[in-house]
Amino acid sequence: MKEYKAVVYSEGILGSLFLGQSKVDPERFSDFLNEYAAEGWRVITIEREIRRMLLVSSREAYLVVLERDR
Repeated sequence: MKEYKAVVYSEGILGSLFLGQSKVDPERFSDFLNEYAAEGWRVITIEREIRRMLLVSSREAYLVVLERDR
């Protein structure tokens, strides 16, 4: 039997407010994924999205779908 989990990864709001947009740091994103991998999760799919914030800025986010055996 499989277990699934959907998680959203995004950078903090401060970069969006001060810089006008916030992009994902690849090193932090890798650490995020490795934390789940250590718990036995495997990435099934990743969807990138740009989230609007306060009508003047945006930030990048990723929806990650994970799977592991129960």
